[in-house]
Amino acid sequence: MSGWDHRFEAELLRLGVQPGRARQLTEETAQQAAESAAEPDGLFGPAHLYARHLVSELNTAALPLSGGEKGQVRLRLTGVGKRYRRRTVFTGVDLEVRSGEVAAIVGANGCGKSTLLRICAGLTRPSTGRIQRTRRVGFVPQDAGTAGWLTADEHFTLFGAAAGMAPRRSRSTGEHLAARLAWRPARRELTQHLSGGTRQKLNLVLGELHAPDLLLLDEPYQGFDQGTYLDFWKQVLTWRDAGRAVVVVTHLLHDLQNVDQVYDLGAVA
Repeated sequence: MSGWDHRFEAELLRLGVQPGRARQLTEETAQQAAESAAEPDGLFGPAHLYARHLVSELNTAALPLSGGEKGQVRLRLTGVGKRYRRRTVFTGVDLEVRSGEVAAIVGANGCGKSTLLRICAGLTRPSTGRIQRTRRVGFVPQDAGTAGWLTADEHFTLFGAAAGMAPRRSRSTGEHLAARLAWRPARRELTQHLSGGTRQKLNLVLGELHAPDLLLLDEPYQGFDQGTYLDFWKQVLTWRDAGRAVVVVTHLLHDLQNVDQVYDLGAVA
């Protein structure tokens, strides 16, 4: 561990984080710095200040949503759990997301973040608990989700048809949404020839194509360069301002400054 890591972990412990969880957060932070090829003090700032910021953000998961003028509930999970044979992935997940809110799901690798998001989308059945969601849902997987033998326009037409959109409208909508991510799809280029980052842009466009009330995003920025990554978060804020509910799975701790609430699945898994 570097000196920054030691100071970071020590501050987490001083702030009341349990030793095991403090070590886990320290390792995740070190991994993120390594993936960014950056020194942690340059990426996160002083260790003690970043520890305080992180604890403050994570604590919002335990706070009840305030009353007042928030929008309609678009997603509510009550006591949700998932178990595969003898292995319990997580239990007792309670989460509520309203229109105009962005919620982040965080936690260590293997704690079930992607599984939980698939449960939210209705693609995986929970073992326990109750789920309520709006009918118009957009789901963006971490990978896959596209067909290599189709062009982007053919994807727009196919996904638009599933949502009852006319072909011309679905194609024009898809091209407009792609432009927001600084991407202009080539007419005849097959998806299998696109870069990983561009395929993920296509996944984002397909998730938003039918103007869902709830967007579920599983680390959707994989393969993005820095400019596209910033464009993505601008788009998330645009969705929030438009009254949509957004749930994003992320392992990038500095993303937490862009969200309204954080659910730490690692704390309940």
